[in-house]
Amino acid sequence: MADDRACAPREDFPLLAAHAAGGAALAYLDNAATTQKPACVLDAMDGFYRTANANPHRSAHALAAAATAAYEDARATLARFIGASPEETVFTSGATHALNTVAFCHCAERLEPGDGIVLTLLEHHSNLVPWQAVAKITGARLSYLAPDREGIVSDEEIDRAVGPRTRVVAFTGMSNVLGTVPPLERIVEAAHACGAVAVLDCAQSIAHEPLDVRALGVDFAAFSGHKMYGPTGIGVLYGKRELLAKTPPLLRGGGMVDAVFERASSFEEAPGKFEAGTQNVAGAVGLAAAARYLGGIGFDAVRAHERKLTRALVSGLDAIPSVRRYGPGPDDGAKRGGIVSFNVKGVGAGEVAHVLDRRGVAVRAGAHCAQPLLRHIGVEATCRASVAAYTTADDVDRFLEAVEAARDEAVALATSRML
Repeated sequence: MADDRACAPREDFPLLAAHAAGGAALAYLDNAATTQKPACVLDAMDGFYRTANANPHRSAHALAAAATAAYEDARATLARFIGASPEETVFTSGATHALNTVAFCHCAERLEPGDGIVLTLLEHHSNLVPWQAVAKITGARLSYLAPDREGIVSDEEIDRAVGPRTRVVAFTGMSNVLGTVPPLERIVEAAHACGAVAVLDCAQSIAHEPLDVRALGVDFAAFSGHKMYGPTGIGVLYGKRELLAKTPPLLRGGGMVDAVFERASSFEEAPGKFEAGTQNVAGAVGLAAAARYLGGIGFDAVRAHERKLTRALVSGLDAIPSVRRYGPGPDDGAKRGGIVSFNVKGVGAGEVAHVLDRRGVAVRAGAHCAQPLLRHIGVEATCRASVAAYTTADDVDRFLEAVEAARDEAVALATSRML
């Protein structure tokens, strides 16, 4: 690949810049697990702790007012980022927290025996395991939209699985194994046609595709900050205003109550009632900085850059005889993101990842918290490479060179361990 420019400059990311300055550049291709953080995010969090550290919505002093302003400004920024209102934007510890709130506090309260919960087999465990528990508690019936072997969900499969008794349809915005994007609009339409709520887990897609929750029409959406260049330990739950009003909180305690008596309590309105305890204010400030950073790049630039890299990843892997790649190609007519899973024949996924790591290439190996999907495509584990706005053509070239050598190096490494 001749053009080695990234749409997000590497020098914006201190960790990547430090590796490059040390002479051992890191080809970081584990972005589906977590992204690196730009300096503006680190500076925003550091600035909060240095200048405005206090507990928001509590004390009357000036620092508390500054903390409250910073926290609510961050909420407004994230609301604009997804096309919502601040009243519909709840800070959580991450997508898992948000999805559990929807599953246990909104849906479990309304499901009856025989009602249907429909998921896709593309789901991360965070949008699967809570629904298993809710189905067991309520007697609801859990069923799945099955994609084909490339991860594509057909209209026929949606029509088969979503029916009159369906009350919940929960689905990912992008497969964290295959990179495929389900037909989101079609799924939302099918859910609403039978009166079901549509729950979107967009943790994997939020850094790669623009999201307008109102235009899409989802009832709830969840994402984490750390996959979109923000800090860990912070995320967002979006819910339509009227639905959040009817949803009790998952966590209860200080800061989210209206009145407390010895035997009963009343709660604030949303979003406050969902934010019990001292919140991760610095995390919210950092996440808002990440949203502004992404907005400054522009999703058109991000998508064009990542599509180019994905084509190179897919075509390069397909040219290596010892590699088995999973999922669609970038030009197969399927909407997909920059996540590519593969295995090297005769070598375990973990061994391949170790060989790549020895060459300064970071990927993930395992089941990727998506065991049902891996069984569906007939494997127990894969290696996974995933791109980001700061990924360069050189990263992809180094990755492909390392994969090409992986089989011989893994065999040599195994032999040396036995000696």
